Amino acid sequence: MATNAHIESKKNENGVNVLKRFTRKVQESGVLRHLRNRRWLTRDLSPYTQKVQKLKAINRKAEVEQMIKMGKPPVQKRGRR
Repeated sequence: MATNAHIESKKNENGVNVLKRFTRKVQESGVLRHLRNRRWLTRDLSPYTQKVQKLKAINRKAEVEQMIKMGKPPVQKRGRR
């Protein structure tokens, strides 16, 4: 997610006002809130869970390749919502 808050100083505007306008622009964009939520509310998967997911993907890919070789359309499995 690349969102830039770009502010240019106006003529005869001091640095404090530029900083205030920049801070307001960043808060309005919601970038920091999104990043903080992503930082604290999500967690990394355990190595075991990652391994299981990779093995399932490998098995599914092999099944699809086998079905294609046999001339059958691959069946799409529905995941959890």
